[in-house]
Amino acid sequence: MAEVIHAQDRRRLLTLLGPAYLWLTLAVFLPLSAMLFFSFLSDMPGDVPDWGVTLGNYAQFLENPTYATLLWKSLKLGVTVTLFCIVIGYPCALVLAKSIKGRAREALFLMVILPFWSNSLVRIFSWAIVLRGNGVLERTLNWILPVDIRLNLMFTTEAVVIGLVHSYLPYVILTSYLALQAIDDDLIDAARSMGASKLTILNRLLLPLSLPGLLAGAVLVFVPVVGSFMEPRILGGRMGTYYGTVIEDQFVAVYNWPLGAALSFILLAVVLVILGAASPVLRRART
Repeated sequence: MAEVIHAQDRRRLLTLLGPAYLWLTLAVFLPLSAMLFFSFLSDMPGDVPDWGVTLGNYAQFLENPTYATLLWKSLKLGVTVTLFCIVIGYPCALVLAKSIKGRAREALFLMVILPFWSNSLVRIFSWAIVLRGNGVLERTLNWILPVDIRLNLMFTTEAVVIGLVHSYLPYVILTSYLALQAIDDDLIDAARSMGASKLTILNRLLLPLSLPGLLAGAVLVFVPVVGSFMEPRILGGRMGTYYGTVIEDQFVAVYNWPLGAALSFILLAVVLVILGAASPVLRRART
């Protein structure tokens, strides 16, 4: 009887999870398999009749030090943007979850998720209008202050960081907010009744218990930022050449899909290695 019930549970579970796994296979694994196939080709099959299988695309990464330099530059950009998102996002999530109540919380929460409702290109070009020379930011500062100010932020690394932080900050706020919301307020009241200060409550109670959500947000920011190309391309100008922009050029400008696919899988492998090396630290932080 127990075996029959167990079989029924497995069929029910398969029925519920089957569509999700089917969609995951069609939307993720099949495109990745196609790109992996392209990464081993010498040329595009439709362009050259004598195409073959080669490891030359991966060898180009080792032979050309420019790719490794740009990959290291992109990794540093990912770390920088992630740190800024944590420093800005976690206090916002803390205030949103534990200090603000009622309709004010709903309004602020709506403002946090509002960037997800707009097109990414619209957000990026909006920052271009704000940061460019004689733009909105410079005009506002010159109107407020009595001195002539020239920020020259457009087409700099700082502009790229600002655009990326604005695009990915909601991930850290949302994941941290959900983790902080799960913490019972009675625990905070108990700590206060025992004489704990606000800093002690933050360091000994709130931060450790909400750390899984904060780490999840950091991963959600770091992984896409490393391979980003729109913000560096539009806001960075000549300074916006990163690993992701080179991959985009291979697909769009140079039409060298095999090399672009190989560079993409090298980036995927590097990110997986970094996450795998950090997983023991993340696991200890969760426990």
